[in-house]
Amino acid sequence: MNRLMVLGLVAIGLLFGAGGMWLADRAAPPPAMDEAHIGRVVREYVLAHPELIPEAIEKLQQRDATRAVAANRGKIVEPYASAWIGNPNADVTLVEYYDYNCGFCRASLPTIEKLVAADRNLRVVFKELPVLAESSRVAARASLAAAAQGKFKAFHDALYAAGQVSDATIAQAAKASQVDLTKIPADADATLRENLEVAAKLGVAGTPAWVVGDQLLSGALPFDRLQEAIAKARAS
Repeated sequence: MNRLMVLGLVAIGLLFGAGGMWLADRAAPPPAMDEAHIGRVVREYVLAHPELIPEAIEKLQQRDATRAVAANRGKIVEPYASAWIGNPNADVTLVEYYDYNCGFCRASLPTIEKLVAADRNLRVVFKELPVLAESSRVAARASLAAAAQGKFKAFHDALYAAGQVSDATIAQAAKASQVDLTKIPADADATLRENLEVAAKLGVAGTPAWVVGDQLLSGALPFDRLQEAIAKARAS
């Protein structure tokens, strides 16, 4: 077995943590080990330790997400008009992709408020991701109108507080936040399309989804978990 094949086998083993040592031990003796034999050895180890497969898949997904974040950072962290809260000069930006029909997004509102109150050097950017229903898209377009009129936060909170999304609750939230729904921005549809395209590149599977630093996180996460991710982004 040539040196490159040995190194390749060890590298594959290192991907599976402690399995690297196991594979390295096996790689040394057979002088005529070919690619087929390497494949059998790796397969044998993986079958003996199937718990490593989800871990490897998760690492691969996070690696791909990290690359996608880097490639699309400007489109991710730049808010649409007033669709942000916190410190405009923050050293860390937390981005939330959300849908107004998402109950987990609604449940995350107090957590976001708590994060901003606890961290004066944090900015939170809100990105509409209308994926759950047609009414989500109608609400997202109204939200962009609110953002363009400098009233995003008031509309955002009012619509979530109004309950199930409908034409009536959207109108109610607009009235409460003094948003003119006849003034939907000309770039509203293009903005939503871009959000959906970027989310697809990131591998976002649902809402809420979060981006902070080079990390992609999913679900209604607790305060401590998001705070930990923010601290990691700040340290990097």
